[in-house]
Amino acid sequence: MSIILNIETATKNCSVSIAKNGEILALKELNNGNYSHAEVLHPFIVDVLKEVNLTTKEIDAVAVSKGPGSYTGLRIGVSAAKGLCFAFDKPLISIDTLTGLSYAISIDKGIIIPMIDARRMEVYAAVYNQDHQQIREIKAEVIDENSFSDYLEKHKVYFLGDGSQKCKTIINHKNAVFIDDKFPSAKEMAKLSFIKYKKSDIEDVAYFEPFYLKDFVVIPEKKKKPTF
Repeated sequence: MSIILNIETATKNCSVSIAKNGEILALKELNNGNYSHAEVLHPFIVDVLKEVNLTTKEIDAVAVSKGPGSYTGLRIGVSAAKGLCFAFDKPLISIDTLTGLSYAISIDKGIIIPMIDARRMEVYAAVYNQDHQQIREIKAEVIDENSFSDYLEKHKVYFLGDGSQKCKTIINHKNAVFIDDKFPSAKEMAKLSFIKYKKSDIEDVAYFEPFYLKDFVVIPEKKKKPTF
């Protein structure tokens, strides 16, 4: 038996779940269009534990979404997960954010392309088959009318995630299907973290870092003109 705490903060959806053997016992999440993770993540962890009458000492592992995604969101989630693992001597499991997002839908045939918004017309995306097996690596890519044309010519392609919304007016193909209101969630993490736990596929808590994919760039503020 395994009790795993799952933490997802890679996008604007702040999500926490408790799962037993891959099955959700409690789920708490908020997607209000803002990055409110710093305020709500720790209360969510307390709430889901309380809902199932467990303490942090009684969980078997902590799983965290590793990215790609929001730099700040990932830092908050990973820091919280590592802190719990250090404090209570629990193993740390990392889940690829796009893989988790791909499990938000089930299809019998075709291609799944989960996308995370990376500002302007750029997205973080990977490609999965109907069995959620990754068939193309994760990339940061600028979307245009020819994006994913190789897949669209041969398959029905299902786009999901907040990054897919910017593609609706650009990718015009009969095989393109856009799924609304799907975000990375601790709900989909449950089965994936359980699989990794059974294999003892865990991270080195001291050295684990999020998968940012791109370097974090700080945009300097414009200097104000002096007033006399």
